[in-house]
Amino acid sequence: MKALTWHGSGDIRCESVDDPTIQDDRDAIIKVTSCAICGSDLHLYGGFVPGMHAGDVMGHETMGEVVEVGRGNSKLKVGDRVVVPFTISCGECRMCKWQLFSLCERSNPAAAKQAKQIGYPTAGLFGYSDLYGRFPGGQAQYLRVPYADVGPIKVPAGLSDEQVLFLSDIFPTGYMAAENCNIEPGQTVAVFGCGPVGLFAIQSAFLLGAGRVIAIDTVPERLALAEAAGAETLDYADEDLQQRILDMTQGQGPDAVIEAVGLESHGAGGVMETLQSKLTSTERPYALQQAIMACRPGGTVSLPGVFIGPAVPTPLGAFVGKGLTLKTGQTHVQRYLEPLMKMIVDGKIDPSFIITHRIGLEEGPDAYKKFQDKADGCVKVVIRPNG
Repeated sequence: MKALTWHGSGDIRCESVDDPTIQDDRDAIIKVTSCAICGSDLHLYGGFVPGMHAGDVMGHETMGEVVEVGRGNSKLKVGDRVVVPFTISCGECRMCKWQLFSLCERSNPAAAKQAKQIGYPTAGLFGYSDLYGRFPGGQAQYLRVPYADVGPIKVPAGLSDEQVLFLSDIFPTGYMAAENCNIEPGQTVAVFGCGPVGLFAIQSAFLLGAGRVIAIDTVPERLALAEAAGAETLDYADEDLQQRILDMTQGQGPDAVIEAVGLESHGAGGVMETLQSKLTSTERPYALQQAIMACRPGGTVSLPGVFIGPAVPTPLGAFVGKGLTLKTGQTHVQRYLEPLMKMIVDGKIDPSFIITHRIGLEEGPDAYKKFQDKADGCVKVVIRPNG
């Protein structure tokens, strides 16, 4: 089959790889009808994530048609249309029973190695590094789905791929980010980063009762989508950003702040940022710094943005001094699939609003560069690997 594969920083290729096969009775194989390029894929593309190997299949936002099912899987049958969560979860360990699906204790074959890095194992992920199990991803014509009797959700008749594809990751991620804010009716939420996750966080904040959302980015196309979603917008490049936020909130500040940028954020530029970006392994927490400064005392900072290793400097003095709460983590996708699917069916949200580019698999390498460079108005790319 054809797949998009990683071959180093800035080097994604469309090439032939082995077809997936059933390896466990709970597996399923799907023919991928739609997949997408995620912002966290760009961290791999940029070489920020250790543990990638030449030829690794990319992608973790995937859906398709079931073409084969393991003997122990009674949930799915051939012909079912399903969306596949990016987190691989067994459904049986204590974390899964607590609905903390991204912290599954059994699904990651690199559990011992990961535990040495962070203290405990967490769930395996599709299309990511060997620290997360090195599972082949879904930017391919076919995908093997482990624990397929737990993860995938069947798609109701009448819904298009584009309406439901983002249940695989970014819609639940944005929703969990907003849910982590503990929004009271009428409160103000600020969102740093209006990429796909940030845009879903904006929509979700309103769904959860926010009275106002202030969206911060510097890319015109993203700011336009944020405004269309009902947010008030600010340019991240504004030198007086903190003062602008205070002015918009009568000096009170937002009740919660969502940081949806992560490790590749940019600050004011200059020599130190250039050196940090090019010469060190330290990540760039500039958006996190601003989020902490922007949040009102006693508020909540919600962090769906991805970090892999150390992120310094981080203003912990301001964080502690203001008595803030931090909530973060990989998304417990399976927890949100049914309620968010119902929102789509009921017409409360159409997730396809973020799609700007639709391509075939062969165009994938160029699309990665376009998405990375934020060129051609690229906000979200959807790929149809089988035409």
